[in-house]
Amino acid sequence: MKQPIKRGRVMTEINITPFTDVVLVLLIIFMITTPLLMNSSIKIKLPKAGSVEAVPTDKNITVKITADGRLFLNDKAIDSAGLEQELIARLSNNPDLVVVLNADRQIAYKEVISVLDMTKKAGVKKLALGVEHQSAR
Repeated sequence: MKQPIKRGRVMTEINITPFTDVVLVLLIIFMITTPLLMNSSIKIKLPKAGSVEAVPTDKNITVKITADGRLFLNDKAIDSAGLEQELIARLSNNPDLVVVLNADRQIAYKEVISVLDMTKKAGVKKLALGVEHQSAR
C-alpha cells in the first residue's frame, strides 16, 4: 500500500553538501598557493645564465644570500657560524645532500666565496649555484 504524500510540511534538515564542496575547493586552493607564497618570502635577484640544469629537490637544501648580506638556510635566517654547524649536522644524517647556493646578483663576490668555503669546510661534496634561465632574444 502506498504512503500518502504529506504536503505543507517544512523541511527541518540542512543540506550541507554545497557547504562541503566550497570548503574542499578552498582547501585545494590554499594547498596549491601556500608553497608559492613560501618560496617568494625572501627576495633574491639571481644572475642569469644561458645553460641551466635542474637539481633534484628531494635531497637538497638551499642557502640564500640576500643583497644586504643576510644568510638563510631553507628560508630560515641563520648566521655564518650556525650555517656551518647546521650543514655538518645535516650531512651526518645524509652524506649525499646537495646544497644549492642562491646569491643575489648584487652581493659582493667575497661573500659568495666565504659561504662556498663554509660549505666545503662542513664537508659538502655536492654543490649547485642557483641562476635564472636567460631567455633567448
